[in-house]
Amino acid sequence: MKKKILIAEDSLSVSLLLEHLLRQNYEVILASNGEDALRYLDLGNIPDAIIADIIMPKIDGWMLLKNIKSSAYLSTIPIMMLSGLEQSSERIKCFELGADEYLIKPFNPKELVIRVENLLNRKKYVRA
Repeated sequence: MKKKILIAEDSLSVSLLLEHLLRQNYEVILASNGEDALRYLDLGNIPDAIIADIIMPKIDGWMLLKNIKSSAYLSTIPIMMLSGLEQSSERIKCFELGADEYLIKPFNPKELVIRVENLLNRKKYVRA
């Protein structure tokens, strides 16, 4: 059974690119914003990893990250933040909120795939 990756991204072109890059090895679930991602999680769905943009409508990536990491039920899901925000302060904020990875757009597709693989491999060693 393929591992599930939830992608919360408001840009359709980026979502489709991520889906294209990952669908061969993973089941990909797309959410167009943080609110849709939380709704998916609230239904009891537990992906193996989440990739989230920071700047999204309704619920942004910071709030999504904060909600997930503050939940005892969801907090062990590894999260990669994906953003065009390059400032060190933005990356630090994400890591302080519990992000496991941070990748700046535009990204190298091969780097993204490797980082996702590493993210999922690290999860094997984390126990709630």
